[in-house]
Amino acid sequence: MDKVYIEGLSIQTTIGFYEWEKQIKQTLIFDLTLGWDISKAAENDELDKTLDYAKISEDVGRFANANPVDLIETLAERLANYLMETYHIPWLKIKVGKPGAVHNTITVGVEIERGTYA
Repeated sequence: MDKVYIEGLSIQTTIGFYEWEKQIKQTLIFDLTLGWDISKAAENDELDKTLDYAKISEDVGRFANANPVDLIETLAERLANYLMETYHIPWLKIKVGKPGAVHNTITVGVEIERGTYA
């Protein structure tokens, strides 16, 4: 299986457990690796036969802002389900980082992998 990836997608959204976090937007950084057979798109140079990473990037931002949660773990899990169902993606890996959440770190976060990679 081939992979389509989106790296370093920066999204401003409301996320956090603490009450003060629910009142502000914070930056999350997404890295997505999406399992997909790109050979059909490459055969005749057709965008509609591959994963449109521009559209998916926009959807990630919309999803994060339309579905506020406390934990990045919850966001990652729900986003994975949404992307797999919407785009019929058989396998994906999502990394979500929350820069500045912990002093003396560049970022903290989670990485999940869902589906079957063939």
